[in-house]
Amino acid sequence: MTVYYSLYGQLLDINNLYKGFKKVKSAKGAAGIDGQSVGAFALNLEINLKQLQLELQTKQYRAQPVKRVEIPKDDGGVRLLGIPAVRDRIVQQALLNILQPIFDIDFHPSSYGYRPKRSCHDAISKATVFIRKYHRDWVVDMDLSKCFDLLDHELIISSVKRKVTDGSILKLVNQFLKSGVMIGEHREASTVGSPQGGVISPLLANIYLDAFDQEMKKRDHRIVRYADDILILCSTEKAAQAALTVATQILEKDLKLTVNVKKTHIAHSSKGVKFLGVEIGNQWTRIQESKLIGFKRKVKELTKRNGGINLVEVIKRLNPVLRGFVNYFSISNCKRVMKALAGWIRRRLRAVQLRLWKNPIRLHRRLKQLGHKPPFKFIKMNSWRNALSPLTSLSMTNQWFEELGLYSIEHVNTGWLALSAYRKNKPIK
Repeated sequence: MTVYYSLYGQLLDINNLYKGFKKVKSAKGAAGIDGQSVGAFALNLEINLKQLQLELQTKQYRAQPVKRVEIPKDDGGVRLLGIPAVRDRIVQQALLNILQPIFDIDFHPSSYGYRPKRSCHDAISKATVFIRKYHRDWVVDMDLSKCFDLLDHELIISSVKRKVTDGSILKLVNQFLKSGVMIGEHREASTVGSPQGGVISPLLANIYLDAFDQEMKKRDHRIVRYADDILILCSTEKAAQAALTVATQILEKDLKLTVNVKKTHIAHSSKGVKFLGVEIGNQWTRIQESKLIGFKRKVKELTKRNGGINLVEVIKRLNPVLRGFVNYFSISNCKRVMKALAGWIRRRLRAVQLRLWKNPIRLHRRLKQLGHKPPFKFIKMNSWRNALSPLTSLSMTNQWFEELGLYSIEHVNTGWLALSAYRKNKPIK
């Protein structure tokens, strides 16, 4: 194993700091506790970067506390994020650019979270191959409680030190870990954890959890991990029970983390294994019901009948949500689901347009323009039921929505990624 003794000089390179700024700018994050936005930092970019460079050179750089932000979770709880100041994010990104290639090359092949050229789709495909090709049907689905918040600082530093012994780099990592959290006007010390929202945090978590990955590999357990989402895939229920015991011991005793016993369980692929928003079965992959509910909630928010926004603008706002949903969940076997959703979305848009027209006469005028002959019924324009009526469908055809630019979700290929990974017959390491 290669050990790196002198890396701090690379961090002082102004070009590396500039690359760090470009990456931070592209992420479009919020301001930290100092209130400085990425745009404000960019107004005096050269001066600000040189100031950072000088502080790093003279060892006067000090990371500011992160800003506490609470993000609602699907289960009703909240996810605690820590937003560093822009200048701290730039230094973290510059440091990440140096450390990522050093550590990533030796990470477990079945670790997929926050790694270059790896994605959730890759993790889902790997788990699918384990289940369908290698018949590892008994799956331990492990849930860690507040993983990022419980990472032990001493273990993080000792894990980094195995490959990087540059004292200045180690002190900088320690600074980011112990910078503290601002909750309103109150500063809270950070004695454990690495804040979600920090640029360097995902890499530190992967370095930390790689000890678990490698130990499971030594014991010949097949795993797929995406950050703190862990699957252990076994051939028998007895083997799954043994794997759960071993994994719990490593995570809780050796790594000082907490396994959520309420959510951690053993599943059989015949009933579906939940992972990263989908359920993987022996012959199918489907979208988790909670994700469908969340998607519909977003669509409803964007297609309110009392919004007073013209239909073209509604579609313009809606399309990014549709594309994001389809791009992710096309990995599942969801052709029928997408078709049903597409019909439901068009019905919502028809309801919006009926409300905008207000008077049935405008609907009748539209029908005449399309070549349909009266007499036409007078219908209530604010009725959800009438959004499915024949008159409404004739006046606003599927083709018309396509001409307005609506992204058509029912025409995408589905199930392609997991299937292609299965057919390629890639060796599983």
